[in-house]
Amino acid sequence: MTDIQRIGIYGGTFDPIHNAHVAMARTALEQAQLDLVLFVVSARPPHKNEGPFASPEDRYAMVCAALADEPQMEASRIELDRPGPSYTADTLRTVQKQYPEASLYLILGMDSLVDLPRWRQPDVILHHARLLVVPRPGAWEPPPSLEGHYDVLPFEKTPLSSTRIRARIAAGEPCEDCVPPAVMKMIREKGVYNAVA
Repeated sequence: MTDIQRIGIYGGTFDPIHNAHVAMARTALEQAQLDLVLFVVSARPPHKNEGPFASPEDRYAMVCAALADEPQMEASRIELDRPGPSYTADTLRTVQKQYPEASLYLILGMDSLVDLPRWRQPDVILHHARLLVVPRPGAWEPPPSLEGHYDVLPFEKTPLSSTRIRARIAAGEPCEDCVPPAVMKMIREKGVYNAVA
């Protein structure tokens, strides 16, 4: 693993992981010339009031299924296997210990960038990682304090979200165009989000 020098950290509940998640990671790989993108599946993020709706193991399994044919992407259990809330600063410290020679890049949406100064230990986050920001629908004004710490990825804004996908699945609507085929197969077979096979 010594040839891995540039690692993208992409955290989220991935409830479920969808095509835009994978496309964003591909864009980050290309634009920042990353060697690897770690999809860090969070247990229960401190900033979300409800959910996740699928179990941690189901969400992790869906991410593994989605990335099976992506050699430069892999699922990470760092936050699932750590007790307590999932804090990005702690995750970055852990990854840096695992890959002491690597440069870290935190992949996040523009909405998360705007909120980042209110996260736990934002100074630690900025110390460990360069931020790769994905544009999101809506008007967002990045805090001046983060100027110089991030790069905006050339990614077309998408309305696709896990919330919408869960609603469509629960309503029995087709979602084959939203999630990787292996993920849709797992959702139907396991009845995740009350999907019917």
